[in-house]
Amino acid sequence: MPISNPRFTRPKRLLVASSMSVLLGLTLVACGSDSDSAAADTATVSSASVSTSASSTANSDVVAAAQAFTASLTDEQKTSLEQEYSLENAQKWSNLPQALLRGGQGRIGLQLSELDDTQIAALDTLLKTVTGTSSGDGYDEIQQLLNADDYLSANGGGSDYGSGNYYIAFLGTPSDAGTWELQFGGHHLAVANTYIDGALVGATPSFRGVEPFGTFEENGTANAPLENEQTSFAALLGGMSTEELSSAELDAVYSDLVLKPGNDWAFPTTKEGVAVSTFTPEEKQLVMDAIATYVDDIDDADAATILAKYESELDQTYVSYSGTTGVTEQNDYVRIDGPSVWIEFSMQHGIVLSGNHPHSVWRDRTTDYGGTQA
Repeated sequence: MPISNPRFTRPKRLLVASSMSVLLGLTLVACGSDSDSAAADTATVSSASVSTSASSTANSDVVAAAQAFTASLTDEQKTSLEQEYSLENAQKWSNLPQALLRGGQGRIGLQLSELDDTQIAALDTLLKTVTGTSSGDGYDEIQQLLNADDYLSANGGGSDYGSGNYYIAFLGTPSDAGTWELQFGGHHLAVANTYIDGALVGATPSFRGVEPFGTFEENGTANAPLENEQTSFAALLGGMSTEELSSAELDAVYSDLVLKPGNDWAFPTTKEGVAVSTFTPEEKQLVMDAIATYVDDIDDADAATILAKYESELDQTYVSYSGTTGVTEQNDYVRIDGPSVWIEFSMQHGIVLSGNHPHSVWRDRTTDYGGTQA
């Protein structure tokens, strides 16, 4: 029967250490369609490859899980789920609740409240397949974020909030050949995995936020989503010298993210802050630890590949911040900006509840939306 607040089973997870010592190439070439007959908002992307058999196997499992989920749906539900692969559709994500989105900017796809128990189980299998197994990241983090929205619904937010208000969409047809995107999200959550010929070629934009921030009880468990991110940033800033913090501090006050929803491909041309190339090995590891709390949201094999790429670019990466180094106060802000990686963490004022809560985004200068800008 349909359920308004779907629950996902939470398996026991082992903390998996990501491999960052070997660079496993991630290659992507993408371009907009120049065909006179093609729709202006439709992206045409060339093939890409990931150089590990583990990644190939994992992504083949993604297609199988996606097809199994589709098979569980009614024809009407499939019509909602299956959308055109285009940049216009890929950009329909937000940190806001669906009820607050206006003017055709709302999410597309199939709403979770329309799914029965069997369909929820099939979706759960798909989410486990595309996400990482680290505690507090990946699949575990998504479950905690869904719990957070149920908590908001029951504690002042009302029907605009709750896990039933999240959406799943397939942009294009899941297949080992061709291009498609898995889009999943709702309030404070956006998953955007783009696949070409069975390989993951982009896992961004990836948005995470949470209200309430801190530990709360919901769905029979203690939740503390984004704790990994916040503590990693606090450890990074806390491990820097006074001179390094002075170089890293930004002049402006940042009350929100720079590359928030709707502000695509707006990467600054000049990097700000302190160069990671000047860091000690221990400080460099703190930077990688912070990056890993984002990259570990995707499946373990692909996460290892991307982390290796980011590590290879570490000496061309910069760290900056504004506000306090504890990263808990309103307007506290931290940024990691590399040749590829872009991560922001911003503490916001409360909306439904008192107290501060974070917004955070992981983007990639080369592979956002699978690399297409057209």
